[in-house]
Amino acid sequence: MQPIFWTPQTDPATLPFVGGPSPAGDLSVRVEDLHAHAIIEHDAAPIRLALRGEPYDITLADIDDSRALGAFILFDDLTPDRLTAVERIWQAMFGKRVPPDPRMTAQRRQRARQMLRAVDARESGAVYRVVAEHLFPQHKIDAASWVGDPIREITIRLARDGMKLVRGGYRTLLRRPRRER
Repeated sequence: MQPIFWTPQTDPATLPFVGGPSPAGDLSVRVEDLHAHAIIEHDAAPIRLALRGEPYDITLADIDDSRALGAFILFDDLTPDRLTAVERIWQAMFGKRVPPDPRMTAQRRQRARQMLRAVDARESGAVYRVVAEHLFPQHKIDAASWVGDPIREITIRLARDGMKLVRGGYRTLLRRPRRER
């Protein structure tokens, strides 16, 4: 099976590494350090590393085996996410405690699961009330009060947001959650 790699433009956690100047101090990363942790290498450019039990995708550009490497950070809307990824890989490379990836919190994972279940149910022809009964079995859903039930609004939003994921919005899961303004 062909491995799948996201581009740095799509996934801010895929970091492009380039040859850099001499580092200040003793800590540095060289090409051989990355290859020592590689679990998948594909066409010499994308590499998947395993560091402290977690995968990290990187790309290599303009490298020289004798020079220390640096992460190239694009300045765009995803710069804060890229900086978080740099911090996480730096801590993993040098044996520090790595904070959890902020992109997929447990709450966000649970909501994505509910959104996809709502979309599947709606695509199968289920009405919102039936979807709600399956997503929230602990909640008593009365047909007479369904129109004013807050679970109705939650179910409608889950189905709407789930359709956004299905229609290509799934890439937002690669980014830290942001409030839309």
